[in-house]
Amino acid sequence: MVAAVRVHKTGGPEALTYEEVEVGAPGPGQLRLKQPACGVNFIDVYFRMGMYPSPVGLPFVAGNEGAGQVIAVGPDVTEFKVGDRVAYQVPLGSYSAERLLPAARAIKLPDAVSYEQAAGMMLKGMTVSYLLRRTFKVEKGTNVLVHAAAGGVGLILCQWANHLGANVIGTVGSKDKAALAKANGCHHTILYRDENFAERVKEITGGKLCDVVYDGIGKATFPASLDCLRPLGMFASFGSASGPIDAFNINLLQQKGSLFATRPTLNHYGAKREDLLALAKDLFEVVTKGAVKIPINQKYPLKDAAQAHRDLESRNTTGSSILIP
Repeated sequence: MVAAVRVHKTGGPEALTYEEVEVGAPGPGQLRLKQPACGVNFIDVYFRMGMYPSPVGLPFVAGNEGAGQVIAVGPDVTEFKVGDRVAYQVPLGSYSAERLLPAARAIKLPDAVSYEQAAGMMLKGMTVSYLLRRTFKVEKGTNVLVHAAAGGVGLILCQWANHLGANVIGTVGSKDKAALAKANGCHHTILYRDENFAERVKEITGGKLCDVVYDGIGKATFPASLDCLRPLGMFASFGSASGPIDAFNINLLQQKGSLFATRPTLNHYGAKREDLLALAKDLFEVVTKGAVKIPINQKYPLKDAAQAHRDLESRNTTGSSILIP
């Protein structure tokens, strides 16, 4: 039996129950991992609340991201061996001291990347990888708007977009978060509680507006995000921290400049193993050469997962949060 955090009934942070679970031996195509660290992400909140249905029903072990050492290998696994250091992003199961993991979703860690770094960056970092390189190819001179620029995805996105030569504009909720975003590659910050961010984007860009808006906030920033885009610009809505965007008349995209809009997810961009490994390779490259740093700004004991969720939902966190089993 090992310590884990499970959800027996969907709801608020109190739905996260710290208890002991049986892990068992790995079956065909599986690994058993011992995990020094697990990542905390907004998608964990969506599963906990029932906004995203659990693919395994109830109860389920929460969490979508983690890192650990292989301690047992199931039949038919040839790519991994006991002792390998791996990380992953999968639907559910990471909030546990040990777990079973499909080998097809495991990614070997470079020596230069620690377990804590990996647990704080795989889901967020590979999300940034596809957003910047595939959803919209950011290049030198691209005007980029990043909502929640001081958040877990935001700090990685700002650094990476800056590294690519983009002009990075970020919305933040406080002066402290503005300073943090600027220290992580954001050229211009907008205090969204005090300023009209669409008007500020127009001022900052001299009326040119942005080529792409990366929005993990959702309901609270729509449709104003569309007013930040130049004609033929891209609206990439990759999260719903303030709630999902309601259905809207698609003619709105034509009225605001023949805009493109997408609701991407890492589960699709990394569905094929070769695509998953390519996203991870790009992430490891920018991290190991120092172009992107992974700020682990909150660490919690596994038993305090509920508090980690409260802090995340109240926007009292910056950068990445991890749980320590």
